[in-house]
Amino acid sequence: MKNIHVEKVQSRTEVNDFINLPKRIYADNKCYVPDLDLDVRDNLKNVQAFIAYDNTGNAVGRVAAFINLQANEKWGQTAVRFSEIDFINDFDVAKALMDAVEEWGRNLGMNTVMGPMGLYDYDKEGMLIEGFDQLSSMIEIYNESYYPAFMEKLGYTKAADWIQTRMKIPKEVPKMYARVAKYAREELGLKVRKITNEDIFKGGYGKKIFDLLNEAYAPLFGFTEIPSQQVEQYINQYFRLVDKRLISVIENEKGEIVGTCVTMGSLSHALQKSDGRLFPIGWCHLIRSLKWKHEDTVQLLLIAVKPDYQGYGVSSLMFEDLIPIYNDLGFKWAETGPQLENNHKELSQWKPLNPEIIKRRRCYTKILNK
Repeated sequence: MKNIHVEKVQSRTEVNDFINLPKRIYADNKCYVPDLDLDVRDNLKNVQAFIAYDNTGNAVGRVAAFINLQANEKWGQTAVRFSEIDFINDFDVAKALMDAVEEWGRNLGMNTVMGPMGLYDYDKEGMLIEGFDQLSSMIEIYNESYYPAFMEKLGYTKAADWIQTRMKIPKEVPKMYARVAKYAREELGLKVRKITNEDIFKGGYGKKIFDLLNEAYAPLFGFTEIPSQQVEQYINQYFRLVDKRLISVIENEKGEIVGTCVTMGSLSHALQKSDGRLFPIGWCHLIRSLKWKHEDTVQLLLIAVKPDYQGYGVSSLMFEDLIPIYNDLGFKWAETGPQLENNHKELSQWKPLNPEIIKRRRCYTKILNK
């Protein structure tokens, strides 16, 4: 396709085109799960968004670019990051979009491009490179198989890979988990705490959980500490939705949080039915899935163990707590979020559940020429 022109997103029409483009690209794809429109609209306030049009005025591609100054300082980089990239099956469109990102970053003194990465580290990251036939979710990127092929043709190479696993939820807690959990309780004095809304919003447990996540994830690829104002937004936006029975918090004898596992029933089918819109009736599908008719999969959103407690049975305590609850609520499958392929400590904790790798996604990088 020729005569592609890329615009910075500014007008209301361009914003709407940016939001609606992937719904058109994936209109007949049963694996695609849309973002909530309001989330995309809110994210556009913090990035430089671009949209590509063909010579008839149809939107054919989109991408967002931003610079994470904190990450650049921590990791010694001068990188521009990109996210929310989508394009029709045409290499010219992909090239026009990435040319715009590269030029924008170059003009701001950047010498590297990285992505897809989130504006914050709990946002969606990694372009799908395996698992195109698997149902996506609210916490991950979905894209067609031609996306990575085009990125490689543009000179982008692997910076990091994440994998996702799926496990059948057992009827009984595996003996290995039970044995290690017993040791953690009796020898280390660790215990499970089931938190309430009052604990989260008045007792400070929401912030304590994110403090732990920031500490545990600090060494991971590209991670930077989430700023306090964003933590408050996450707490208010998501913790009100999550069934608190699906959160496991582990405390030591001093009442300090040393581990947490935040999980949530899948909303994939509900989001598909809502088409990413809460109104007029989209919220009904989400509430129904959350409160009354669960989908058969639970999403393992966040799991973290305090560094000096890793290897001491904290994860086993969490699984011993959650597996019976999953069975009571009728969940049949558990699916992890993206986990770095070289994070062997985290990946090894699933072994008693016979995990199956179902998806792989990639962060791409490219050195910019002057």
